[in-house]
Amino acid sequence: MKAQQIELTLPYPGERLDKALTAEMPDLSRMQWQRLIKEGRVLVDGRSARPSQRLTGSEQIYADVPEAVESELLPEAIPLDIRYEDSNMLVVNKPAGMVVHPGTGHESGTLVNALLAHCTDLAGIGNTKRPGIVHRLDKDTSGLLVVAKNDMAQHELQEQFHDRTVGKKYIALVHGQIQPPTALIDAPIGRDPKQRKKMSVISPGSPRANSARARSAQTEYHALTFYDNYTLIECALYTGRTHQIRVHLAYIGYPIVGDTVYGRRKQPFPLKRHFLHAAELTIKRPSDQKELTFTAELPPELTAVLAGLENETMAG
Repeated sequence: MKAQQIELTLPYPGERLDKALTAEMPDLSRMQWQRLIKEGRVLVDGRSARPSQRLTGSEQIYADVPEAVESELLPEAIPLDIRYEDSNMLVVNKPAGMVVHPGTGHESGTLVNALLAHCTDLAGIGNTKRPGIVHRLDKDTSGLLVVAKNDMAQHELQEQFHDRTVGKKYIALVHGQIQPPTALIDAPIGRDPKQRKKMSVISPGSPRANSARARSAQTEYHALTFYDNYTLIECALYTGRTHQIRVHLAYIGYPIVGDTVYGRRKQPFPLKRHFLHAAELTIKRPSDQKELTFTAELPPELTAVLAGLENETMAG
């Protein structure tokens, strides 16, 4: 990332300065924004500020973002399932259990570490902790991710995600026979005020809305296969909120199988992950704007669950 001098307003009344900056400009992590604020590189109405300063939503923010330094991350020779690659980007099929980028408790073994070994010139792109990463998947979600290989591609791909022109389809297995079979879930999502590591639907006017900033979120689903006590569904995302599909499906009463955070603690299958897979990704190639669609089949541990359900149905 090149040095930037940014002037903007942050329309997040009541929100902390560091969280609002992270939400508005997610290229930098919250920890990095906190460091810039403490270094005096962020001014609020011309004055130095604290990361915890609450905003009214009308302040003028100035941020001096220095040029990214060479990444201190170490390349790791971790096998990657690459589905497409050119000089500007690559598309990888991420396995469940792999964290996308380093963070607390996950300093190594991440997708970024693997990418640095595969693309030796990736370290100088964008955020030093997340070089080339323009979107994420949860640790226990498998499937397709696009990665930028240079600054031009990163900017172009980020614009596509910001403008919501990227097509993302997921396959999930949920508890119960979902009704209606097809629907659009339109419910805002924010940080759960009582459990800060979780997200939740924040209904306008609810008591929680006063202490949590919710952002619009839309998930469309339709049923693919009904089983006795489960439904295989396809989901299309129109926004990209943290844990969006998991939160929305739990909210309407059909939590994802294997999701012990938003669903049921006791699980009926010997899965060490939740049943959620990013199966299809449609993007415009940065080099020529040609629309490309990539697909990734369900991994073996998920197809085994479906095979068992089908056998039970036939036996019944």
